[in-house]
Amino acid sequence: MSAADALPAAGLRHRAEGLASNLPPLLADAEHLAATVMLGEHGRRRAGIGDEFWQYRPASDIDQMRMIDWRRSGRSDQHFVREREWQAAQSVSLWVDAARSMEFSGARDRAPKASRAQLLALALAVLLVRAGERVGLTSADLPPRSGQLQLQRLAARLCDPGVSDYGAPEISGLAPHARAVFLSDFLGDIGAVEAALTSAADRGVKGALVMVLDPVEEAFPFDGRTIFESMGGGLRHETLKAGDLRGRYLQRLAERKDRLADLARLTGWHFDCHHTGDAPLGALMWLYHALQRVRA
Repeated sequence: MSAADALPAAGLRHRAEGLASNLPPLLADAEHLAATVMLGEHGRRRAGIGDEFWQYRPASDIDQMRMIDWRRSGRSDQHFVREREWQAAQSVSLWVDAARSMEFSGARDRAPKASRAQLLALALAVLLVRAGERVGLTSADLPPRSGQLQLQRLAARLCDPGVSDYGAPEISGLAPHARAVFLSDFLGDIGAVEAALTSAADRGVKGALVMVLDPVEEAFPFDGRTIFESMGGGLRHETLKAGDLRGRYLQRLAERKDRLADLARLTGWHFDCHHTGDAPLGALMWLYHALQRVRA
């Protein structure tokens, strides 16, 4: 290897080590948070909709050969799996916004929104896996599975940084009639959220939306000359009278919350707003019980 090749390799290794160093604390914090929640009747111990055949779906790389329905597969050019209803109903898919806006924190001693969303998602995953359920991401590359190894995969993926200023839900991997959780500040294009929820509802998917905000974003404590800039630097606005914007800002934020609550109600989901200045336990318990309420 030449010296020129060694420099990029060293940089890649440094970034990889930095990413890996975040995984044990995140998983440990999630497990500690999950341990404070009392597990009730959940998962396979709860009376459900049984083991009836529900639909055929295309086989994926993670499916074992014994799961393939050869009679159905023989009528096409691809393999199909007989998916049973309980498998979908006990699958939970997570979308955690990784956009740059989630990196915001209004105080040096307060974690950014992304860290809180990651913690809540992984702690919920710990609870669900312990209850015998399968958890994954809403993207197609990490489908719901059970076990400790899956929790490690989730922790690794949740630490992946985003590149856009604002995020939009990814639902390519959502299984019909499953459950899902979206965690985001939802400050970007509301149309993308509406499209994702509508598509999920068309598939029979129900779940929960958690809007994660920093207390500064709720209070808008700005006066005088202020420069507002998006975390990615793509948007910038300077004003000499920031206090004059407070009323309009708070009105638009309230309208955004109302719109999200309406979307959740219309699609059979649940909505809650969580502030990073509050303890995460309340939000985790709300999420856990919200998923029980939307169980098919």
